[in-house]
Amino acid sequence: MADDSEGQTAVDDAAPVSPVPLAPDVRSVSGRDLPGHTDPLTAQLSGVIGGPVGRHALVGRSRFLTPLRVILLLAVVFLALGWSTKAACLQQAPNGPDGALGLDWSGSRQYAALCYSDTVPLYGAERLNEGAFPYKKSWEDTHADGSVTPRYMEYPVLSGLYQYGAMTVAKAWDSVSWLPGALQVVLYFNVVAFGLSLAWLVTVWSTVLLAGRRVWDAALVAVSPLVVVHAFTNFDPLATAFAGGGLLAWARRRPVLAGVLLGLGGAAKLYPLLLLGPLLVLCLRAGRFGFWWRAAIAAAVAWLAVNLPIALLFPDGWREFFRLNSERGADPDSLYNVVTSFTGWGGFDGPLARGEAPTNLNAISLLLFVGVCLGIGYVGLTAARRPRVAQLCFLLVAGFLLTNKVWSPQYSLWLVPLAVLALPHRRILLAWMAIDALVWVPRMYYYLGVDNKGLPEQWFTATVVLRDLAVLALCALVIRQIYRPETDLVRRGGVDDPAGGVLDGAADAPPLWLPGWLRPRHRPVAWSQAPVPVTAG
Repeated sequence: MADDSEGQTAVDDAAPVSPVPLAPDVRSVSGRDLPGHTDPLTAQLSGVIGGPVGRHALVGRSRFLTPLRVILLLAVVFLALGWSTKAACLQQAPNGPDGALGLDWSGSRQYAALCYSDTVPLYGAERLNEGAFPYKKSWEDTHADGSVTPRYMEYPVLSGLYQYGAMTVAKAWDSVSWLPGALQVVLYFNVVAFGLSLAWLVTVWSTVLLAGRRVWDAALVAVSPLVVVHAFTNFDPLATAFAGGGLLAWARRRPVLAGVLLGLGGAAKLYPLLLLGPLLVLCLRAGRFGFWWRAAIAAAVAWLAVNLPIALLFPDGWREFFRLNSERGADPDSLYNVVTSFTGWGGFDGPLARGEAPTNLNAISLLLFVGVCLGIGYVGLTAARRPRVAQLCFLLVAGFLLTNKVWSPQYSLWLVPLAVLALPHRRILLAWMAIDALVWVPRMYYYLGVDNKGLPEQWFTATVVLRDLAVLALCALVIRQIYRPETDLVRRGGVDDPAGGVLDGAADAPPLWLPGWLRPRHRPVAWSQAPVPVTAG
């Protein structure tokens, strides 16, 4: 980690200065972060555009190309690259009845061209092509043994309604003769992709603002290889936008708004609600429990406001998401499937009948995650200096993915903004992102099948092991910085927690009922009374 931090004190004298006094920078108490001078990787890359910024540059005076706008432009470029990786699956051919045009997925194109996206097959599988309203429309899946299973929309409510809204727009576009035409499913994909692009830009925007003085760290969210591969694989940017907005609202000391956004995120995907856990631990330690309650109640109200109408009107459809997740086995990307792949072990439950839930797997996955939560809670309560919000949030989401029985490949997008905020070491993060993104290649060729010139399962699961080890390494580095805060780049110069909100700069004040072994390992003092020393590595 020294490659991102060495020489910090040595370059201060050589840092660019404006010839006239700069306006106060509310983002930092120690000046601007200049990666071209403090980060070796950025300094080398800057040679492409002329090298690092000079001594007499007017830093912070550009009226148009502000850091935020530059980072958003980078995000647009990488989102466009992401769309291009899916474009091969949007090609059409006269393969329908009487030569009608349809999608050309001949020869398993979706796997061979690495362009698969859940959005495309779901348009028909969820009966959106029929104009059906999610959770109301049902259909039957007939199995090889002749049994029939009733099915409904399988996504959380907000994600399902998003799909319905995108379908409505696509059908409306298709009905207008003078607009450029395409297959409805292609129009649908493009509408979905446009909305997901906006959601990811919100994710980038919120990360920029949460990064404080280290604004350029957020560029890693914009240019992540995972964006190119997975921005349009599923609907997860919706959840990352709500999660980022919720954390930003918390940082701005608006706990009710933070709760509302996290609750809405939980109505799209589960993980934004998990972020309430780290906030609970940190608020408990700082004696700011009332702020957490406001956020938690607001999150519950927001989640119920979205879910309750659907649950009352279409209870069977609303329960489908929970039913499928309880009956679902180990995902190919999960740790449990890796064990089965390399050992040939039949699993925790053995052969299951159709519709039978893997109760042992569910219980073990839950117990492991509870253990992760308890461990993170212990670290958050007992570390000598209170961890930053982003550090605990990253550890919790990473722990959830590692112990969960499902790790769909696009779930890795959840970690990107949290990792950047928790551990802003660019080389390390880029290495992890590259490994995680490359898992997509053997996954697709594993699905292609060995008989169709694909890869054996172990080639794929071996890359899953590498990804899991990379994530575990990130977790270890974050924990190291929690226990050695002098190595934390974010906290240099007396900064406490840019995303902390009411926790930023607060003294430890744990409740009296908290036992001694769960209290901080030092005398509770305000962070400003015990500043973190600045070291060169």
